[in-house]
Amino acid sequence: MRSANPMAILLLIAITATAAAAATPTATKYVNHTVGGATGWFFNSTSNSSFTNYSSWAATQTFNLGDYLIFNTSTNQTVIETYNQTTYRSCSMDDALDDDTFEYGGGSNAFGDSQVIAVPLTLKGLTYYFSGAGDGVQCQRGMAFEIQVNQGLGLPPVLRQPPPPPYTAPPPGSESAETPPGTVAETPPKGNGAVRNGANVREGLFGFLALLLLVRL
Repeated sequence: MRSANPMAILLLIAITATAAAAATPTATKYVNHTVGGATGWFFNSTSNSSFTNYSSWAATQTFNLGDYLIFNTSTNQTVIETYNQTTYRSCSMDDALDDDTFEYGGGSNAFGDSQVIAVPLTLKGLTYYFSGAGDGVQCQRGMAFEIQVNQGLGLPPVLRQPPPPPYTAPPPGSESAETPPGTVAETPPKGNGAVRNGANVREGLFGFLALLLLVRL
């Protein structure tokens, strides 16, 4: 039995690696991806379905670290980001872990108000998105998609800020012990560049993000 030629094996590995690298377009700038294109992120309550196929839209895009997803939507929908495939498939945050699922735009009590939600891509790999409105019905009826985030240019400095220091409780008897101070980071870092707080609603970033987006457009 003949043994494999080591040089042939190395050549095959090199060709495979080159082909894999060529399959992912080289990023030259950061991109703002408007989810759903001109349709936006909306659910049609009359037909009980999403206004467009978001998975098909995602398949036409190339996503890299530092890019943003722009959700042109209303308070009738929410945006849930998760790295947990089980959470994504269940269309529910009920069993999500503390550090892998986050909700945007879920803090408003108004109904039908327009809003723009900007979500930075800060972790490589598979990332899932869905609307949690309607107790999961919107997600089940098409308001969901997954993306593959590539390295691209890497995270820009604004998304590589260190997390705020952890809160330390004051000693017993201190007057400030009754109300721990809150700390809000404009761009919370996680993973290979950003850390986020569990399945919490993140608000208060839109003024900063709007300014950043204007600079990038």
